[in-house]
Amino acid sequence: MSSSNKGKDVAEGSSRSSSASVAGAGGGSGSGDLHNHQQQQAPPLSRYESQKRRDWNTFGQYLRNQRPPVALSQCNSNHVLDFLRYLDQFGKTKVHLQGCVFFGQPEPPGPCTCPLRQAWGSLDALIGRLRAAFEENGGLPEANPFASGTIRVYLRDVRDSQAKARGIPYKKKKKKRNPILKPSSHDDNSNFPMQ
Repeated sequence: MSSSNKGKDVAEGSSRSSSASVAGAGGGSGSGDLHNHQQQQAPPLSRYESQKRRDWNTFGQYLRNQRPPVALSQCNSNHVLDFLRYLDQFGKTKVHLQGCVFFGQPEPPGPCTCPLRQAWGSLDALIGRLRAAFEENGGLPEANPFASGTIRVYLRDVRDSQAKARGIPYKKKKKKRNPILKPSSHDDNSNFPMQ
């Protein structure tokens, strides 16, 4: 396998696993068969949990591929930034450069040579999953490299630059509030006859 394909497999979070058949899964009635059957019946992971596990494994593989390899305990926000930049080579979002004639146009009329990058939303979601996975795998919240201010600033810069390049301003979605229902003044008087 070439090194470029190997990197792509890692970036896309692909995993190769072998499926082994369970010994004795052909109808024996021993108590060992029941135990093996119960072990295999773990509830399937949700799509989010599966993706989080793939992302965590991909990041771990990225750290192991560094020269010299980086232990997870030594990982910091600089390693996370390098990982995000590394993933850009596998991106599918056209990000127009400042000098491109299509810079700032939401729907350019033709092709250009501007690079493909990871979309901001994909990076933001990835960091959210890795942030959660770090703590689920024993990392301390205060030492979480995915939660550092450096990463937040990087993501904000990516978001803003991609919005400018595409000519589509980023609009933060407003959180829906559950307003406390107050009776209107009309409702207050609805029980009384009109005078």
